[in-house]
Amino acid sequence: MKFFNTAGPVNQAEHYKIDPLKRWDTDEFIHLIGQKKYFILHAPRQTGKTSCLLALRDYLNKEGKYHCVYANFEVGQAARDNVGSGNSAVTYELHQEFQLLMGDIVTFTFREFIDQIDVLNAVGAYLSKVARLSDKPIVLLIDEIDSLVGDVLISVLRQLRTGYAKRPQNFPQSVILCGVRDVKDYRIQTSGKDVITGGSCFNIKSESLTLGNLSDREVRELYLQHTKETGQRFEEECFPLIMRYTNGQPWLVNALAYEVTYKMKPNRDPSVVITAAMISEAKERLILSRATHLDQLADKLSEDRVRRVIEPMIVGEMLNVLADDVEYCVDLGLVTKGPNGYQIMNQIYREVIPRELSKLPQRNFCAMFEPEWVKPDGSIDVDRFMQLFQHFWRVNSEIWAEDIAGYREAAPHLTFHAFLQRVSNGQGVIDREYGLGRKRADLVLFWKHPGGEQRVVIELKVFSERDSYEQLKEAALRQTAEYADKCDATDSNVVIFDRCNKTDWGEKVFTEVCEYNGRRIKIWGM
Repeated sequence: MKFFNTAGPVNQAEHYKIDPLKRWDTDEFIHLIGQKKYFILHAPRQTGKTSCLLALRDYLNKEGKYHCVYANFEVGQAARDNVGSGNSAVTYELHQEFQLLMGDIVTFTFREFIDQIDVLNAVGAYLSKVARLSDKPIVLLIDEIDSLVGDVLISVLRQLRTGYAKRPQNFPQSVILCGVRDVKDYRIQTSGKDVITGGSCFNIKSESLTLGNLSDREVRELYLQHTKETGQRFEEECFPLIMRYTNGQPWLVNALAYEVTYKMKPNRDPSVVITAAMISEAKERLILSRATHLDQLADKLSEDRVRRVIEPMIVGEMLNVLADDVEYCVDLGLVTKGPNGYQIMNQIYREVIPRELSKLPQRNFCAMFEPEWVKPDGSIDVDRFMQLFQHFWRVNSEIWAEDIAGYREAAPHLTFHAFLQRVSNGQGVIDREYGLGRKRADLVLFWKHPGGEQRVVIELKVFSERDSYEQLKEAALRQTAEYADKCDATDSNVVIFDRCNKTDWGEKVFTEVCEYNGRRIKIWGM
C-alpha cells in the first residue's frame, strides 16, 4: 500500500508522487547536457531535488546515450578543511557509484587507484580515468555539493573547473552541481580565514536552474492519488487551506497529508472523509511535533544572515536589510517574494518562527498566568487578557525587551506573540501576518466557544522618538479597520509599544476607544 513520503527521496513503487521529471523542464536539462554544459540546480531543502536527480539519472541511462552517475558529496562534510581527507571521501563515493553503473568497465579497486595518485587531486584524477575508460560520454550529478566545507569545497570546485577543458573524452561531458544555494552565493572561508566566493573558483557554469514548490494542481493530483488508492475523500474546502498553510512546499504538503490520513489514527479508516477542520488540526499537530524539517528551519534562525532578514519582518520595518541576506533566505526556502514584498514562505513557517523565538517567554507565561480570560460561557474576555499583558509589560518590559534569542528589535512583538500563545493554549488558533516593509504586524486569534466564534484582530506597532504619534495612530486605525473587515473581526485592537526612553510610564500605559469607518477599535498603550 502506498503512503505519503516525508523522509528521503521518492520511492516510485511505495510513495504517492508527482512525476519528478515533470517538476522541471526536462527538455532544458537534456539540451544543456547535449551542449556539454556544466550547470547548477539549487532549491531549498526537502523540495525534491534528489528525487529529480535520480529520476534524471534513470531516464538518461535508459535512453542509452550516456553513462549518468549520481553521487552524494555529503560524505566529505566531516573532513572540514582537511583537503586530503575530503578528497578521499568523495572519491570513494564516486568509485562506489561508478562501479554500480559501469562495473564491467571500472574493474580497478579504490585502493589501487588512490595509492597511485596525489590525494589532493583525487577527484579530478578519478573522473579523468573513468572518462577515458568509458565507451560513452559521462554525465555526473553531484548532490549536496554545498555541504562540503572550506578548503575541501574550494578544492573540489577547482578540480571540476580544471577538468572542464578535457571533456568529453577525458572528463565528464556534463556536470550538474546540486545544493541549497547557487554557487555564486557560496561564501567559502579557507583555513587561512580568507573568504572566497563560489563563482570565482567555479566560473564555468552556464546556467543556474531551480526547483519550485508544487502548484495547486499538483497538490490536488498528489492527494487524489490517495483517494484513488484507498477510496478516502478530501472535502473540496481542504485544498485552498492546504495551499494556504504550505504554499506548495513539497515536504509540508506530504507531511500534512501523512499527519491527517495516518498519524491521526481515527482517519486511517478510509470511510472517514477528510475535512478542513482535520487539516487545521493536522497543521497544529505538525508544528507541535517539532519534526526534523521544522527543527532545521528553527535552527537557521540563530544565523546572523537570517536574523537580519527575519527580525525586520516581524517588526514590519526595512531596517538595514542587505539584498544578499534576503537572497540567502530565499534560497533556504524561508522567504518568498509576494505581491506586497518579501514575506515568510508559508503560514506554517509564520507560525513556527515566532513560536520558536519566544519559547522561553511561553514557558514562563504558562507558569505566570491562569486562563482567567475565559468567561463562564466559554467565550474569551479580550479586555481582560489585554489588561493582564499591559500590566505585565509595565512591570517587566526592561527584562524582556533586552534580548529574545538575539532579536532585540523584535523583542516586544515576540513577547506579545508568546503571551498570545499562552492565551490560545490549544483552544484558539492564531493567524499571523508579517513581512518586510509592511510597517505592521497583524495577528488574529480565532476562538471557538458554544455560542459561536470570536475573531480577535490585534495589530502591533512600535512608537519611537523618530515617529509622529498622530500619524502612527492614524495609520494603525486605518490598517486595523481594513484587516478587521477582511477577517470579519468581532474585536479590533491596536497595541502600541512606546520605546521612547524619556516617556513616563504613566503616559505609556493607556487605553483609548476609537471609531474608524464604523468599526470600534481599542488602542492599548504599552
